[in-house]
Amino acid sequence: MSIGIIGAGALGSSIARLLARNGIAATIANRRGPQSLAALVQELGPAITAGTVEEAASADIVFLALRWADAKQALAHLPAWHGRIVIDGINPVEFLDPNSPDAKDPANPLAAYGIKAIDLGAQHSSELISQLLPGARVVKAYNHLDANAYAEAEANGGKRVLFYCGDDAAAKSAVRQLIERTGFFPVDLGTLDAGGRLASLPFGALSAHNFIRL
Repeated sequence: MSIGIIGAGALGSSIARLLARNGIAATIANRRGPQSLAALVQELGPAITAGTVEEAASADIVFLALRWADAKQALAHLPAWHGRIVIDGINPVEFLDPNSPDAKDPANPLAAYGIKAIDLGAQHSSELISQLLPGARVVKAYNHLDANAYAEAEANGGKRVLFYCGDDAAAKSAVRQLIERTGFFPVDLGTLDAGGRLASLPFGALSAHNFIRL
């Protein structure tokens, strides 16, 4: 089963490192093109190759490791998904310029972390992302911890808990197997509508909780 990663920032790079450490091949892509990823793929070895966004999106399982502000543009012109599995690791936050007024806004409880929550009204983030991916089977996962935590599954003598949710049982099973293969302990939060709200950063009830299965 082929794997693609769209986005090569903190999250995408951590996912690539995790897969490489476990000998799992993947194609990683960003908007700047494969040449910009030469240093990363050299660091990670033969399991990880750089490709175009279209090449990464053609994989059987595709990780979305984009910033919320970039998602619509990055996903707008990709080929039809035809039932392929998409792992939505995107959270509805805006990354702030440290010199901007928003970064010093006392009304923003997340200003100290350099982010600002995006108001989605009554919707949740995976609901909106799914609308950009007609025909895809979306599973929300790899989004509720700090991005750097995904590079290493073991911590304090146990396995990090990784939440996932989705509406397609077969897609969830495939993602669960990948979670287990990379050393995490998977916990199913149910449907996208239920689990997406629980685990989505920044205000989901289970977001940012780094549970360890001993």
